[in-house]
Amino acid sequence: MDSTNTPASEDTKKDNAWNLKQYVMVALVVFVTFCCCILFFFMIYRYNGFADFWKELTSILQPIIIGLVLAYLLNPVVKFFETHLRKFLVPRLKNPKKAGALSRGIGIAGAWALLVGIVVLLIAAIVPSVTRSIQGIATELPTEVNNLIAWWEDFFTGDTEIVEFVGGLLENASDALQDFLKNDLLGQAQTYVASIASGVYYGVKFLLNLIVGIIVSVYVLASKETFAGQAKKIIYALFKPARANVIVETIRKSNEIFGGFISGKVLDSAIIGVLAYIVLSIMKMPDTVLLAVIIGVTNVIPFFGPFIGAVPSFIIVVLQNPLQGLYFLIFIFILQQIDGNIIGPKILGSSTGLSSFWVVFAILVFGGLWGFPGMLLGVPLMAVIYYIAQNIVAFLLRKRGLAKDTASYIELIKVDKHTNQPIYGTSAQAEKKTDEKSPQKDEKQG
Repeated sequence: MDSTNTPASEDTKKDNAWNLKQYVMVALVVFVTFCCCILFFFMIYRYNGFADFWKELTSILQPIIIGLVLAYLLNPVVKFFETHLRKFLVPRLKNPKKAGALSRGIGIAGAWALLVGIVVLLIAAIVPSVTRSIQGIATELPTEVNNLIAWWEDFFTGDTEIVEFVGGLLENASDALQDFLKNDLLGQAQTYVASIASGVYYGVKFLLNLIVGIIVSVYVLASKETFAGQAKKIIYALFKPARANVIVETIRKSNEIFGGFISGKVLDSAIIGVLAYIVLSIMKMPDTVLLAVIIGVTNVIPFFGPFIGAVPSFIIVVLQNPLQGLYFLIFIFILQQIDGNIIGPKILGSSTGLSSFWVVFAILVFGGLWGFPGMLLGVPLMAVIYYIAQNIVAFLLRKRGLAKDTASYIELIKVDKHTNQPIYGTSAQAEKKTDEKSPQKDEKQG
């Protein structure tokens, strides 16, 4: 019996044609999106006119950018001072507005005093010690490498191949490191200092931009509620309330993610740096200030920061005392476990909401694009992108009457186009078994 013209076969042809049409549409959308991304990349990075215009614009707006960045970083400190001062001043002053204005002014002054104090402390206490440590390492490096080779020979007495291999490796590394420290690092630093001294115009320009930026930051901190209200007014004037609400909520969430991550990460790194200095001083490690600065600064970078900071710190310690180098590695491992499992989660909490994969992805991508700033800001930026994409996907699924949680799609085979009900692995297998048994039942009945 010929079954090529049965209704079932006609439905199958229609389904195949429909699926082909859907695949073609998806392919076209992907192709158009890819082409738009290439054009955007070409416009940003290859079009000289746009690049020159962007450089000129950023140069003109440099004091404004500096002021906005400083205001954003100091805002949590101002909030802290202002909240506590308001509680103290409101009961003692008859006018609440005067109490609020006075607490705001003292809060801004206190935040700037704290920032200036930190900068002065870093310059006065840390910079000279770090400079002496680098100079000492550069001058004493050959002696320390020879001592390390002698210690290695004593440790592996009798195994000449290993001793010769490691000795040659250490000598080559020593020459390369010494050349970098003397010729590149210190030499370039002197070149930069000479360039800054000779380029008085650029130095004065940067100083003026910094001063103007400080003034801008004071104005922004003093009138931040007014600026926020003006921005919302413009958004609601340009968009319908439904879309404006989404934009305002996205900006609020982005501010929450960036503010929580940056302030939390800075505090976390400061705690780790101080803790490292205290423990390394107790352990009598060499160049404790330099090691603590390296550990604290590199800890700002999520995930890869501890590994980046551990490598140069270990080299500094092991060249002066190999046994202390082993103790240093053990300490770093314990410190990072404490930071990753206790200190970090307590301070940062779930400020980003990203899994480990997306954290690594953000660091690699944005770090490759923008260097150190990209490695630092890539994680909160990726968190904002993830939040926006998550809301868009949830909105589209809600319109189609489908579940929003990811767990519902792990074992999903397909969604029935007639009933809009999900079909999972077990249901699909049962349906297949039913389809396989139905011809046998028909034959028995026949």
